[in-house]
Amino acid sequence: MIPVCREGVRMNIDEQPGSRSVLITGASGEIGHGLIKGLRVHDDIHIVATDLKELPEDTHGLCDEVHVGDVCDASLMQQLIAMHEVTEIYHLAALLSSRAEHVPEVAHEVNVGGTFNLLKLSASHSASFGRPVRFILPSTIAVYGMSSLAQKQSVGAVSEGDCNEPRTMYGCNKLYCEHLGRYYSRHYRSLAEDRGTTMIDFRCLRLPGIIAAETKPTGGTSDFVPEMLHAAASGMPYASFVREDTRIPWMTMPECIDSMLQIGRADEGSLKHSVYNVSSFSASAGEVADMVRASFPGAQIEFTPDVDRQAIVDSWPEDVDVSSAHDDWGFSPRWGHEEAFSQYIIPSIRTHYTQA
Repeated sequence: MIPVCREGVRMNIDEQPGSRSVLITGASGEIGHGLIKGLRVHDDIHIVATDLKELPEDTHGLCDEVHVGDVCDASLMQQLIAMHEVTEIYHLAALLSSRAEHVPEVAHEVNVGGTFNLLKLSASHSASFGRPVRFILPSTIAVYGMSSLAQKQSVGAVSEGDCNEPRTMYGCNKLYCEHLGRYYSRHYRSLAEDRGTTMIDFRCLRLPGIIAAETKPTGGTSDFVPEMLHAAASGMPYASFVREDTRIPWMTMPECIDSMLQIGRADEGSLKHSVYNVSSFSASAGEVADMVRASFPGAQIEFTPDVDRQAIVDSWPEDVDVSSAHDDWGFSPRWGHEEAFSQYIIPSIRTHYTQA
């Protein structure tokens, strides 16, 4: 597999070394694009991107090298980590919640198998080079599980250690991967005589529902809000697959990218935990519908809940406690509910459809 650099010719990492060499898996998505754009501002960084499919042209052009391949291919991942002397990994590649429920065994292979491969290889690389590989993993509020709406409403904002009883394969996968990361960063080979002292530096964010204005949603279980917005902006009617009173935590895509970059550069000594909740605001589908109608007066929105998808969203918390992230590495939402819509979501989505 031939790596391609930004100038369009093959480049050896030894010929143009940087103090940071970052591998991004699942790089073709919007989180991947945002991360690459945010990292690109540093002159001392070498960005290696990989995905199952080719990256969009604008993302590809920001990378030093791009590889098309499967995160479950351990030999390929080993080659990339060793060849580029990787110092940081943003592991975004995953099969998301709705798709995972259709093919749960495949989801386990990708979400758990791919993560396990990278953690194991990162541990080996850390030991060989005598410095920890920094490993950043996005997790999800799907790791939480509420047994009833009454419990969801009574619990309120959940802390990281509460209600960890996921009901989806995606949630199970991510919760296990959080534990794997904690193990490889703190307890790996604890009884081995040649254990060594260098562990990986594992950091994980539990992401809420993400609202992106620039790209259309792809059928995720929390996509009822993005779908509603894009339908209204394009003049199409929308039937929400959840009830009006369905409430979960949210953040905008720019805030998601900011939080990923922020925890990635946080001082290791300040982090008291491996896993952190992040969120900007909590809102119900009905509250969002009201704001969408106010911004797009002709919007046609109705609520026709899908029993199975509704049950999944009902098992997620209505809010999360982000105090640990705030205290340990300074996380703070950029926008509240109304500000997110007035300052980012509505203006950006209008611009998107004006230019389309």
